[in-house]
Parts: sequence; structure tokens; C-alpha cells
Amino acid sequence: MALPVMPSGVAHLRLILLAICLVALMSTAGVAMPYPILAPIFVDAAADGFNHFAGLPPKLLLGMALAANPLGILIGSTFIGALSDRLGRRRVLLSTLSLTLLGYLLTAWALDLRWYPLFVFARFLTGLTEGNVAVARAIVADLHPQLDRTRSFAILNAVLYMGWLVGPMIGGFTLPLGEPVPFLIGALTLLPCLAILLWVLPETGRAAGLQGVSLWQTVRQQQAFRLLQQDALLAGLFWMQLLFALGVNAFYEFYPLWLVEFAGLGSSGIAWVTAGLCLMMSLASTVSGKRGLHHDPLRQARQSAVVFALGLLLLSLLPDGPGVVLVVLLGLPLAIYNAVLPSWCAERFEHHGQGSVMGLLSTIFCISNVLIAVIGGLLTLLDTRLTLALGALMCVLAVVRLNRLIRQAARRPQLAGAGR
Repeated sequence: MALPVMPSGVAHLRLILLAICLVALMSTAGVAMPYPILAPIFVDAAADGFNHFAGLPPKLLLGMALAANPLGILIGSTFIGALSDRLGRRRVLLSTLSLTLLGYLLTAWALDLRWYPLFVFARFLTGLTEGNVAVARAIVADLHPQLDRTRSFAILNAVLYMGWLVGPMIGGFTLPLGEPVPFLIGALTLLPCLAILLWVLPETGRAAGLQGVSLWQTVRQQQAFRLLQQDALLAGLFWMQLLFALGVNAFYEFYPLWLVEFAGLGSSGIAWVTAGLCLMMSLASTVSGKRGLHHDPLRQARQSAVVFALGLLLLSLLPDGPGVVLVVLLGLPLAIYNAVLPSWCAERFEHHGQGSVMGLLSTIFCISNVLIAVIGGLLTLLDTRLTLALGALMCVLAVVRLNRLIRQAARRPQLAGAGR
């Protein structure tokens, strides 16, 4: 399935990459803002009908709230990337960003009303259109070979991490102004995103092989799960990445709760720790991008996965002081892993369409997000550290699967020139 290339001028391609990075920065900041504030809202605030809805424990309500957004992203990620292969990256990205903005406004309204069911519904609705990070990654993949794919992915990842730095800081520091305020700011950050896209980004990504195919047929043929039936190697990647993402999301979703319970931090303290973590990831990703793709990226990913698994297990055992430092340091192996694996996937599975492949990676992340939010939320009723230990175990199992994937990839020759 051959995709039309971007405009050939390198300067123009760099401008497009810059625009996508700016959009990714502002949109990711909006996505990341709730992470340091949800735990204080549910666990560290005065009891009311919102954080004790239906008489349920606040930690259980927190787990359900955490699961709602990625559940929406999960559903959206299965087809948003594929739609960009047919309808064009620009059109899909503009549409999803507009709907995300409306979702943030609805979330702020739900918090103002102190109505938990509406809040969960708004988080789910917002998530449906937040799977557009797959479209951003597909655009970056489309810039190859004029721009080096690995370095472009590393730059995009570095900016995404900066969004995870900026977002939690805004959320943590503006929460005292009122719980709806961070989400109103999240909506405002998407306005310049829309303006930048309208100004810079050309329409790209329409696959010639999909012309004349109905929208529903496109979703059915190119949605993420169908790819697993077509490619055994991609199916192996799915199970490996799902296990690793379970571990990663156990860390992402519940280290703020660990900071509240064991380090005694509030929303501002969580924001500072998150800023340190994201700064570490951004710097590590930038360095990885300058070095380029490792000659054996899967083995490099395996090394990073092993380091992260050991660090996460250690976090479940350490006291507050060293644990806070470890939270920041864990950004290093995560950044390296996230720099090399998507680049390898973009090169190895290009013939399936970049939108579909990047959509599959987003889908995997969201499945794990939902699962660990529910399972982890239940485990925290016993001890939050059990959720972190479970995440470490999932990463170890992912390393076992990654060893199998390395052998499988070595036996299967790469499809040189496929889809070109």
C-alpha cells in the first residue's frame, strides 16, 4: 500500500516536523494534566458525593476514572490511524483535536457540578479522539527518507515527554484555583494546535489502494486487530508490547498515588516529581535521536526493558526519599525503549500503512492502560506497592516475549521495498 510522499523540500519537511512537534507538545500537555491531580481529588480531598459516589471507596473510584480515558483512547486508536491512511492525516488530525477540545470543556463542567458519572463519561468521550498520537507518528514516518526516521521519532518523543512535563506542572499548580481550571486550560492549549495545523500541514497519507473503498470497509480492513491476523511477527510484537505496557502503565498511573501515600506529597509535589521524570525522558530521547538507530534495535529495547523492570521492582520496596529519586531515574530506560521500538516498527511493517501500525501501538498502550487501571485500582485497596510489583512482573514477562520476538524476526527476512 503505497502512500504519497510529503513535499520534497527538506526545509519544508523540517517545518512540518516542527509543526507536528508543537501540536504534540500542546495536546500532550492537555492529556497529561489530570495525572497529578486525580489522586489528590479522590484520596486527599474532603469527602463528598463525588469522591465517595455510591458509597464506593475513593481508590476504586480513582481506578475507574483512570480507566475511562484510556478505554476511549483504546477504541479510537483501533481506527483513527487507519482513517488517516484513507482520508488524509490533516483532515483526521484537525477533526480529532476539535472534538478533544469539546471533551475537556465537558470534563470541566462535570467537575464544577461535582457529578461523578458525567466526569467518567466525559473522560471516556475525550479519550475517543485522543488516539490521534498515532496520526502524528504516521506523519513523522511519512517524512522518511528525506528526514531520518529514527531521529525524527526521537525528536517527537522528546517533545511528547516535554508535554508530560508541562501538563502535570500546569495541573498541579492550578488545581488550588479550582478543580475545573486545569481542564479549561487543556482546552485552551488546543486552540493554537488547530491554528498551526491549518497553516503548515498539507494533506497527506491518502493511500491509492484505498480509493473507492467505503469508510466502513476501510475501518474493517485496516483496523489494528485485523493486522494481527495478517502478520505473525506483528502478532508476536502485540503480546510482547502489551506485557511491557502493562508494567509501564502500572508505573505511570500509580506512582502519583505512591507519592501521596508514602512520600506525603500533594498536587504541587507530584507535579515537580513528574517534571523531573519527563525532563529525564526528554533529554534521554534527544541523545538517542542524535545517535541514530542501533544496529540491533530489539536487543537495545530488551536492555532498556530489563533495567526498567528492575527499577520498578525496587520502587515497590524503597522508602520515600530514594523512591522519589528512582521515579525520576526510571525515565531513562523508558525513553530509550520508546525511541527505538516505534522506529523499528515503522521500518519493519511499513507495508501495512504507517497509520495502521502506529494505531496498533497506541491501541496496545491503551488496552494495558485500561487493564492496569482496573486491576491496579483493586490491588491498591490492599497496598499500592503491590500494583508496582505487578508492573515489574509484567515487564519481566515482556522480556521473555521479546527474546522470542528477536528470534522470530531473525528467521523472517525483512520485506525490502514492500509497499513502495
